[in-house]
Parts: sequence; C-alpha cells; structure tokens
Amino acid sequence: MSEGAIREDDPRDVARARRLAEEVDGSPLKGKRIRQRLKNFVAGPDSYVASMGGPLPWMQRRRMIEDETARHERRLADAHRELAQTCRNEVEFARRWSGIAEVWSFHAVNELIEKHNRNFPAESRLPMDPRTGDFVRLNGKPYRLEPLDAGWVLERFPASGLEALRVDVDDDR
Repeated sequence: MSEGAIREDDPRDVARARRLAEEVDGSPLKGKRIRQRLKNFVAGPDSYVASMGGPLPWMQRRRMIEDETARHERRLADAHRELAQTCRNEVEFARRWSGIAEVWSFHAVNELIEKHNRNFPAESRLPMDPRTGDFVRLNGKPYRLEPLDAGWVLERFPASGLEALRVDVDDDR
C-alpha cells in the first residue's frame, strides 16, 4: 500500500470490472438474495495425514479378518471333502464332522474380530444414533462382526448330505 496521491486505475482492473458488470447484467439472479451454502466437511490435518499414510488400522484389520476367514474356509473345505471320502455312512460322517467343527481353532481370527468390534467405531469416527444410543448401522447392517465357531462351520459345511458330497468328490476326479 502506498501513501500519497491517488493513482489512475490499472487498465487490467478496469477491464475485469467491466466484464464482471456485464456478466451480472445478464444473470437471472441479479438483485435476488442467494442462499449461503454451508459445508459440513472441513479437511483437517488428521484426515490429510491419514490419506498419505495408506490404509487406516481398521482397514488393515478388516483385510486380515477376511484373509484369515478365507484361509479357514479353504482348510475346512479340504477337511470336509477328505472326511466324506473316508466315512462309510451318514451317521458316522455327521458325528465326526461335528467333532471337528467343535475343536477347530479360530483363536487368531476371533481375536482380530474382537479388536475390530471394540475399536472400529472410534477409528472410523462412526457417528452415534441419538434414538438408539448406539452407533449408526453401515448400509443397514451393524458394524459388529460375529466370531467364528462351530455353528459358523456347520452353516457353511453341513454335517449331512454325505451322498451329495461323494458325488462332488467323484466329479472332481
């Protein structure tokens, strides 16, 4: 800023002002109040840092849960198929498969699921639902994951239908 005499207008500023006046004259909003747009999103330094650091901890943990679950499913499918080949009747197969399902260890993946259920709302900044006092649902589903157990095994790999399993095994050969 200078002190002293007033200088002449810069020709660039005059041209800019003239163009702006022309644009306003042709606008259908001239003379009308324009509603102020409020934005709920403010980019903070924490979101910027998170975007630069790769997947967040809850994302990494969710991927580990999915990988571990898929590994268990593959191993259980193999065990289910092998047991179907060795069993003579449906009753023996059901008894032995139920026993395998009961003792199958899901310790590592269930520990990850427990950490997910405990930490996910805070890590993902999940908002609260004031009506229920709980966290909001994600796509209509609760954020909590159910731990894996014998019921999960028997739901995916039933202890019945030995004949159907043998047909599938024969088809694989």
